[in-house]
Amino acid sequence: MSDETRIDASGAPEKTELVLGFVPLVDAAPLVAAREKGFFAAEGLSVRLVREASWAALRDRVCSGVFDGGHMLAAIPVANAVGLGSWRVPLMAPVALNLNGNGVTVSQALWEDLVAEDATIRAGDLSVPRALARLAQRRRAQGQTPPTFGVVFPHSSHNYLLRYWLAAGGVDPDRDVRLKVVPPPQMIAHLTAGRIDGYCVGAPWNDLAEALGVGRLATSGHDIWNNAQEKVLGVTTAWAARYPATLRALLRALLLAGVWLDNPANRAEAAYWMARPDVIPVPEAVVATSLRLAAPGSLLFHHHAATFPWASRALWTLSQMRRWGQVDAEAATVGAAAAVCDPAAYRLAASDLGLAAPAADSKRDGLHAGPWSVAAGGGGAITLGADRFCDDRCFDPADIDAYLAGFGCGRPGQQDQTDHSSAREAASS
Repeated sequence: MSDETRIDASGAPEKTELVLGFVPLVDAAPLVAAREKGFFAAEGLSVRLVREASWAALRDRVCSGVFDGGHMLAAIPVANAVGLGSWRVPLMAPVALNLNGNGVTVSQALWEDLVAEDATIRAGDLSVPRALARLAQRRRAQGQTPPTFGVVFPHSSHNYLLRYWLAAGGVDPDRDVRLKVVPPPQMIAHLTAGRIDGYCVGAPWNDLAEALGVGRLATSGHDIWNNAQEKVLGVTTAWAARYPATLRALLRALLLAGVWLDNPANRAEAAYWMARPDVIPVPEAVVATSLRLAAPGSLLFHHHAATFPWASRALWTLSQMRRWGQVDAEAATVGAAAAVCDPAAYRLAASDLGLAAPAADSKRDGLHAGPWSVAAGGGGAITLGADRFCDDRCFDPADIDAYLAGFGCGRPGQQDQTDHSSAREAASS
């Protein structure tokens, strides 16, 4: 099929041959399912998926135009919007890909040290970081090296959720521990080599560590923030403006893939496709574990408006960039961050498919311990999942200053201390 730009009054895609990047994680499943189940082809799109080792490499290829778009950390377009990182290319996230999937894994040795501090600790609650706070203080008093944790990228939910969880338990992420950027596929190698003591990463790398007996899940991302949005489709704003019909077709395919993935009868087939050597080279049984629908905290690709690009989620990301000194209040432009998640194209694509979309662009998070609903555009309601934070705080996107003022631990106006050396190595490999 020709890759020439076409203008068609019927709304046919202007560009039909696309290259999308992904990092080997289970939440890339909508892209893989759309390819394998024919959702891309049904929209007249020929899509080649290219695996990347690191988020830096994927971002660079999207920003430079090598890729048309990609499976992307939700924080990367926000970072570009407020001037963080090495690119000043505006990105947008017209659709989210999933909810949940992250977790914090620690080495067996660190878990044993934490149990020695508090024999009653329980994975999934704040007893773990509280024990870690005591351990870190004791190590510092004895002149020992603090525990080191891996995060996948400086601008990522993993960095912000890990910091949030640590701080909620009394751990200062920049003083009591060290944070080091490690690409997802390298986490287990770094853990087993003793270069890190734990990490925050997406599926399947937490499940694989437990299956290999080299790590233990300390908390899921869902335990830190119920139903947090994770990855998005990232494209440049220039690409979206040049190819609006292509974008709309791409979104339709991804929305249908999400619906397919959230049918429990399809999860086993999805695990088969995701565990192929060219996608995620891990045992299929491990991917199946990551994809199991065992509420709460399961990976979701459609339910609870999983794919809607909430502007408020971008603003929560912005709040954490401010909290940890990545950007100051003056540079943290709320309008620019919120614009990353412009839902106009999403609503058009959802309407084409007869799928409901929220009427509002933003919502408050942290108020709901169970299912609740929001108004849908055109009438009716959409059921959302719990959105509780581990410290029971509420995030109001209309008052970020007040939200940040309530935290006792943060680095506003100071540079964050994350070690980026591994990320630079991976990006250049």
